[in-house]
Amino acid sequence: MDHSGLHTTVLLHEAIDALVTKPDGIYVDGTFGRGGHTRELLSRLGPGARVIGIDRDPAAVAAAKDGPDAVRDPRFEIVHASFAQLPAALADAALGQITGLLLDLGVSSPQMDMRMDTTRGETAADFLARADERHIAEVIRDYGEERFAVAIAKALVTLRESGTPVRTTRELSAVVARAVRTREAGQDPATRTFQALRIFVNAELEELEQVLTSALGLLETGGRLAVISFHSLEDRIVKTFIARESKAEIDRRAPFAPPSRALRLHALGRVKPGAAEVAANGRARSAILRVAERLA
Repeated sequence: MDHSGLHTTVLLHEAIDALVTKPDGIYVDGTFGRGGHTRELLSRLGPGARVIGIDRDPAAVAAAKDGPDAVRDPRFEIVHASFAQLPAALADAALGQITGLLLDLGVSSPQMDMRMDTTRGETAADFLARADERHIAEVIRDYGEERFAVAIAKALVTLRESGTPVRTTRELSAVVARAVRTREAGQDPATRTFQALRIFVNAELEELEQVLTSALGLLETGGRLAVISFHSLEDRIVKTFIARESKAEIDRRAPFAPPSRALRLHALGRVKPGAAEVAANGRARSAILRVAERLA
């Protein structure tokens, strides 16, 4: 059962099916969130297993430890950290190599704070209050793939210079709605802008690249990496990483010499939600699960 309240865990069974290779292994849910994947994972594992949940949101960590949705299982431990800090988190837990790593990159940010870890870093509102028009446009364009980024940035800076900077999600949505002339049917005009600001203030793409690189040294032989992404920027990073590490590196100047780097991963393919899941949860429409296995 998914105890995650109004949040519906996407690709729940598919992700855990792909991840679990040993019932008494050591598994990491690098994006604990409301714990949907972790609870399903624990239900599949044996008494000797260990599951480490990692989340950079203090509220998610507190909820996992206490309250009606706490995970009360002796095999489970929650850690307040970014998944980019995975090697240090495992060292603190006295763990070496792991059997599986799950990353669910979908998040929900209903506030203008948008930081996943509210104890550190700059908020989205703070960034919009200090950045120049060019920088704001670059962030919205590069991280949101928003073709109206320049118009949105200009509108935000004009409003700020008038003495009424954007401070709430409602205000930001209204500004974007006026600046965006067209949008796909059924999509909020501000979706791409919110995505861009969230990715930027949390350094999400940089941290994703860090954790993927760390996974190579942390996964045991036969261990699995499973990543669920929700937009093209993240999926491109995951796809490129798995493809690169699934190929041996050959010295073209000496084609008959042994590979200079042996392949380290075996790509196990991708999974998309079925029609029934998409119909029940529109958020699942863009989700892609990619899975790879660590080779010797």
